[in-house]
Amino acid sequence: MANHKSSLKRIRQDRKKQLHNKYYAKAMRVAVRKLRAMTNKEEAIQLYPSVQKMLDKLAKTNIIHKNKASNLKSSLCHHISKLA
Repeated sequence: MANHKSSLKRIRQDRKKQLHNKYYAKAMRVAVRKLRAMTNKEEAIQLYPSVQKMLDKLAKTNIIHKNKASNLKSSLCHHISKLA
C-alpha cells in the first residue's frame, strides 16, 4: 500500500475514473450488441446514429481507441447494409 498522501489520492482518483470508464464502455458494448441483434433494417438505421455518436464520444475521451471506434462503426454499417 502507498504511503504518500499524493499516491493515496492518485489511487482514489484512478479507482473513480476506472468505474466511470467501465460504465461507459459497458454501455457502448450493450448498444453495439443491441444493434447487431436487430433484424429490421428501418429500426437499425434509426438506432445507428446514436451508437455512432456514442462511439465517437468514447474515442474522443480515450475510453476506447479511435481505430476501434472506426472499426466498430464500419462493421455496424456493413451489418445494416446486409439487412433485408
